Amino acid sequence: MPEHITRFRDFLVSERNYSEHTVRAYMTDLREFKSFLEKRIGSHDGDVDISRVQEIDIRAYITWLYKKNSRTSISRKIASIRAFFEFLIREGVILNNSAKLVPTPKGEKKLPAFLTVDEVFKLVDAPENDGVLGLRDKGILELFYSSGLRVSELVGINLGDLNLIGSVVKVLGKGGKERIVPLGSKAVEAIREYIGKREELNPKGDFFFVNSRGGRLTVRSVARIVKKYAAISGIPKNVSPHVLRHTFATHLLGSGADLRAIQEMLGHKSLSTTQRYTHTSIEKIMEVYDKTHPRA
Repeated sequence: MPEHITRFRDFLVSERNYSEHTVRAYMTDLREFKSFLEKRIGSHDGDVDISRVQEIDIRAYITWLYKKNSRTSISRKIASIRAFFEFLIREGVILNNSAKLVPTPKGEKKLPAFLTVDEVFKLVDAPENDGVLGLRDKGILELFYSSGLRVSELVGINLGDLNLIGSVVKVLGKGGKERIVPLGSKAVEAIREYIGKREELNPKGDFFFVNSRGGRLTVRSVARIVKKYAAISGIPKNVSPHVLRHTFATHLLGSGADLRAIQEMLGHKSLSTTQRYTHTSIEKIMEVYDKTHPRA
C-alpha cells in the first residue's frame, strides 16, 4: 500500500497541480486509513493488500472515526479515500471503488462568517503607512477585500501578474487554473505605495509580497498578519483570510452584484458553492420586509 500512496501523491502534484497544503491533507488522511487497515486486515508483516479492502472495512473505519472526529472531517477523509481508489482503478490496481458505496455524513450547515463594512474599514486602516512592512500589510488587506483571493493565490502573485493601469491581477487558482480578477482603486493605491518601497526588503525573486528576510511570504505568515490587525482593530471575531474572502463576496452580493460574476471572480467551479453567500441578501430582505410591510 505505501507505494500506491506515493504514486498517488505524485499524481496529485504533477497531473492535478494541487497545492502543497491539499496534498499534505490527502496524505495525512490516507496514512491514517492505512494504519487502521494494518490492524484490521494487515498481513504478518503489517502491510495491506489494497485489493482486499472491501466496503465493510471502510464502514468500520468510518465508525472508528466517529469517536474523535467531526462530520466535516469525516466527509473529507471519505473524499480522500474515494479519490485514492479512483486513482487505483485508473492504474489497474483494483476494479471497483468500494468507498463510493459508503455514504458521506451530512455536515452541519454553517453560514460563512464575514465582517461588516465598518469592521473592514477599521481593519484595512490599521497598518502604519510610514514603513515598508506597514505598506505591505495594508496592500495585503486591501487586496483581500478588493478581489476576494484565496490566501494561496495572494502569496503566489508575482510582479508580472499585476496590471495596475488596467486595475487587474492574474492569479493561479485551484487545479492550476488562471483567472483575471479586478482591483479596486483603494487596492491599486495601496499596491503602488508598497511597490515604491518594496526594494527595501531586498527581495530574492519577483514574488510580490516579500517577508522581512527577502523571501516570499507564506500562507501562515499572511494569516498571522490578518489576525494581528484584526486584534489591533478591536474586531471581536475570528478573522482569517478566508473570512475576508467571504466578506468580499457578501458585500458584492448585498450591493446587487450578479451571482455568476461573483463566481467568476472567486474562481468557484460550481455556482452552488457561491450560493452560500445568498443568506446575507435574504437576511437583509427580511429585515426590510419586517420593518416596512404593513402586514409583516
